[in-house]
Amino acid sequence: MTGYGAGSGWGGADRGPTLPEELLLLALDPARGKPLNPPSYLRYGLAGAALAELARAGRVTEGRGGRILVGSPLPLGDLVLDAALATLSVPGKRGEAKAKRWVRTAARGVDEACRQRLEQRGAVRRESRRALGVFRYERLAAGPVDLAGPARAHFKGALASGFTDPRDRVLAALVSATQLDRKLELGRDRRAVRRGLKALVRDDWIARAVASAVLQDKAAGSGGGGDGGGGDGGG
Repeated sequence: MTGYGAGSGWGGADRGPTLPEELLLLALDPARGKPLNPPSYLRYGLAGAALAELARAGRVTEGRGGRILVGSPLPLGDLVLDAALATLSVPGKRGEAKAKRWVRTAARGVDEACRQRLEQRGAVRRESRRALGVFRYERLAAGPVDLAGPARAHFKGALASGFTDPRDRVLAALVSATQLDRKLELGRDRRAVRRGLKALVRDDWIARAVASAVLQDKAAGSGGGGDGGGGDGGG
């Protein structure tokens, strides 16, 4: 697909999945249609990925104390990113949100927008199922358009090149922050790769916020189903 991973086509033609969509594609188990990592961890990562795209587009910047500063509230014309931008404070109103809190509160909305967008692209089919005949959950079955394969190939290529592209470094940091690195193919020296990914988390303010949300869940013993969770259970 032309321009895969290049951006969301702001102000022009669609150039492929945005960062949050790409992260969701990487995280989906193709056989089960469910995340490889804990669902709430992934949702925090999706929110962080949307925030990273907004930063790349010049809509937000990092403020003091990990706060999100909105430079412009104008929408970008992208379903996922505009849904995220709409939850952020306009300059002069309500005050700035802290990134580590925002990724938790925005997690559900960004996750839902990502699912809708991938369904629109034909990459997934949303199927409603019931576990034990009682608990409803949603399965994301593969759609007619294969975007998951290119997403994994793109990540593998970025890994081989050492994540030289700034966008790829953000994606890699979010893979680590959401503990998705424990499930992806990382080559022979997994420990060294994972150490490198953790270093990328430390260098990125948004990935640090996501990692903080994940650690908060782990400390609470929620097992990945805490704040922002729900709706993904079942087997």
